[in-house]
Amino acid sequence: MNKILLVTAREYLTRVRKKSFLIITIATPIALVLIFGLFGYLAVNSADTKVIQVIDESGRFTKTFKESDRVHYLYISNTLDDAKKNLEESDADGILYIPAIDIDKPEGIKYYTSGSPSMSTIRSIERNIEQVIEDVKLQQSGLDAELIRDLKPNVSLETFPLDEEKESNAAAAFGTGYALSLFTYFFIFLYGAQIMRGVMEEKTNRIVEVIISSVKPLQLLYGKILGVAAVGLTQFIIWIVLIVGLSSAGAALLGGQVSDEQKQQFEEVQAARPGGASGSAESLVELQSAIDSIDFTSLVGVFLFYFLGGYLLYGALFAAVGSAVDSDTDSQQFMLPITIPLILSVFALAFVLDDPDGTLAFWLSVFPFTSPVIMMARQPFGVPPWEMVLSMVMLIGGFVFTTWVASRIYRVGILMHGTKVNYKVLAKWFMQKQ
Repeated sequence: MNKILLVTAREYLTRVRKKSFLIITIATPIALVLIFGLFGYLAVNSADTKVIQVIDESGRFTKTFKESDRVHYLYISNTLDDAKKNLEESDADGILYIPAIDIDKPEGIKYYTSGSPSMSTIRSIERNIEQVIEDVKLQQSGLDAELIRDLKPNVSLETFPLDEEKESNAAAAFGTGYALSLFTYFFIFLYGAQIMRGVMEEKTNRIVEVIISSVKPLQLLYGKILGVAAVGLTQFIIWIVLIVGLSSAGAALLGGQVSDEQKQQFEEVQAARPGGASGSAESLVELQSAIDSIDFTSLVGVFLFYFLGGYLLYGALFAAVGSAVDSDTDSQQFMLPITIPLILSVFALAFVLDDPDGTLAFWLSVFPFTSPVIMMARQPFGVPPWEMVLSMVMLIGGFVFTTWVASRIYRVGILMHGTKVNYKVLAKWFMQKQ
């Protein structure tokens, strides 16, 4: 045990003292915050007002469109051909052409522009046209348009777990589950590849032949896996602290620049998305309420368990691959079978997030090779305790199993050089007695 700890400490200190570790650990969260901050700043400050020339041959839409801070309508009497010729020389961004349409079948309305219009601009125009047509139809029917709008209900359903008073939010759970699942997938790949390359490097440099004169191959394997796990955990904690701190500071600076007009623009963008009818109803205040509905304390604990469990399970297999081959090229044939469950987990996320308590979600969150990704998708929605315990026990059992399989390959493969390795050779090493 002492030798495993010595190998773990050596692996940990060797990696954290590298300049590349320090640079990546500090630069990555700063770069992420700067990139997202830049996107947010440009989204808030770079929106231009679009000027749209309107040619209305129907006579129904003249000076009826609602102006906004993003779209300004300029009604002209030119023909469409003349307007097209003069568009480049004018300050307008596009031409909205409305022919003499049938109000019951509004076809032939076109928008001409020299560039690519944004979704929010297109949606703003469409809503204006729809609103005018709706008003005309209501007027022809003898109904009061304002009265009809007042009669439309606006229902926002609040959801609560049966045994809790705190409100849950499906949209926030969906986003959180999706993000954490991808993070888990990314970290398992990142640190699993580090283990494989570390083992491969020591093998090709013949350093391992010196090390195993003092420790057993299995002690070296366990120590290396735990050492890289400690490195990953250290890096992850530093990233979380830096990202949260920098994001909070950036949000405080950026938040003060968001005006009521820009909040309206945000809602228009949400409405312009496919299926965005519900999204348009979301306000920034509701977004904050959705974030508050997530239990981040339990979420962080579960994430650390599945991150470490998934890493240990796959890390052992990556180490076995690293011990069996002499180069990255040779490792590719063994990587695909190992990574297929992880890739399938990501593909299954859409189905799991749509029905987090379904049969598919249950079995994938219990199967050890997919549970690290799938359980993180389910956790924000709430998972029955017995399912969580079963999944954790299965993951621990999976780690013990993969470590046993990997150790039988590692003890032989780490000392082999120049051997053409295939699955038959791996099976032979696995069955070989001490």
